[in-house]
Amino acid sequence: MIEFALSLVFLVPIAMVGIELANLAVVTLRLNQLAMMVSDNVARYRGSIDEAQVDEVMTGVAFAGRGIGFGQQGRVIVSTLESNGQTGTQTGYKITWQRCFGAKNVSSSYGLEGAGATDATLASGMGPSANKVKPVDNSALIFAELRYTYRPIVGTGFMPARELTSLQSFTVRDRSSQTLTNTTNMTDAQRRLCDAAHLSAT
Repeated sequence: MIEFALSLVFLVPIAMVGIELANLAVVTLRLNQLAMMVSDNVARYRGSIDEAQVDEVMTGVAFAGRGIGFGQQGRVIVSTLESNGQTGTQTGYKITWQRCFGAKNVSSSYGLEGAGATDATLASGMGPSANKVKPVDNSALIFAELRYTYRPIVGTGFMPARELTSLQSFTVRDRSSQTLTNTTNMTDAQRRLCDAAHLSAT
């Protein structure tokens, strides 16, 4: 009994760290899956895309991310990237529109809506400097950026809280217009805009 009690001093911390590492791996996997789901689903709408359809995708993220509290602790930023139509030294790509979901107050690390429209700011594409992506000719790219605050389930004594990021992108399929329409006349309060007034977990 004494030996077992003494071993617990070492076994309990090791077990707690193992639990935290396993949970962190699961959360990271789920974030990657959420990012893939968002970018893929937004890219799938053919012909055109509407505010109501983006809202459907974001509602799906809220539902799929409930298990890790994504709505409360995270933010997904969806951008559509296409050619800016400029020539010469201004040739590049632009973020035509950008929509968000989640209560975490962060902005995209790679550009806001309208970036690159009149200059070569995004000439190399969008994403981390060593791994930028860009759309194919005569099409657009959906870029999803997820930011999430990971909170340990056992306690910060075994693993500190940390910021997790997941990036995914998909090429748009058979969409003739990249303009985000609003055929259902959604109000600004209903749309998934990316300003501070639209920080919501639902």
